[in-house]
Amino acid sequence: MSRTKVAVIGGGSNGEHDVSLASAAAVAAALDPERYQVVGLTIGRDGTWQDSGGDPLGLADAITTLTTCDVVLPIVHGPRGEDGTLAGLLEMAGIPYAGSGVRPGALAMDKWVTKLIAEDLGIRTAKGRLLTAGTASGYAWTGPVVVKPVSAGSSLGVTLVRDPGDLPAALTEALRHDDRILVEEVITGREVDIAVLAGTVSPTLEIVAEGFFDYRAKYGGGTVFQVPAPIDPSEVKALETAATSLYEALGCRGVARFDFFVTEDGPVLNEVNTMPGFTGHSQVPRMFAAAGISYSALLDALISDALA
Repeated sequence: MSRTKVAVIGGGSNGEHDVSLASAAAVAAALDPERYQVVGLTIGRDGTWQDSGGDPLGLADAITTLTTCDVVLPIVHGPRGEDGTLAGLLEMAGIPYAGSGVRPGALAMDKWVTKLIAEDLGIRTAKGRLLTAGTASGYAWTGPVVVKPVSAGSSLGVTLVRDPGDLPAALTEALRHDDRILVEEVITGREVDIAVLAGTVSPTLEIVAEGFFDYRAKYGGGTVFQVPAPIDPSEVKALETAATSLYEALGCRGVARFDFFVTEDGPVLNEVNTMPGFTGHSQVPRMFAAAGISYSALLDALISDALA
């Protein structure tokens, strides 16, 4: 039986470069070598492409390499990757790929637009203000807030601000990562994730972290993931309904992760990830493993969905 030739793209020219490298390396290692021939490609921090040996490739050569493959796994988190950029390149080249297309990638990466869509579906989000470099200095303190870039991932540039004196620095830090930022009310609730893969909903996962679940907490260890999340069946149902509604409304494909706060008044959407972390220890593989779907089987499903 001939093997399926799979290109795995990692890296990316954004702050999530190292996380994407780790995800792509884990994916490449988990693909069954009897079923798949893996072609590794990396996008450098400066946007240049490299082959599996680390040698530079021009964009035209990278596309030529990709066209020799049956399917592409674009494991690039964040801007200029997950935001529909890579999907657009692959669609223009006519190459099948796993994951969401241009529109859902762009919509989900934009946290402000995601909030508008969620609210229209009846899904609560935190009250917030959209600010730019020109308007941020005029923002008046009203109480504790979370400051975040509109289009960034891995909690980069996100700050929990409890003291008005810390607000200017938080605004400046968020603007380092994006030219638009969100200032949102602080939601009191349990952080619970859920994922959807081509219509299949995963078990829930609760994030138990000491303090704020920022970049350091995500990747520095010490955070506990409880799968399934110890929440009421009615809360699980509410999360499943919200996640599937958003998956369909955004037009997602492949796998997407939906991050919520579970509060006394129901779920509150935090954000949507159309290319979530994908090491064997990341949230999405953990959630599907709890449903009996192994890491390698999860990748099989992604590839099958892309080639369907």
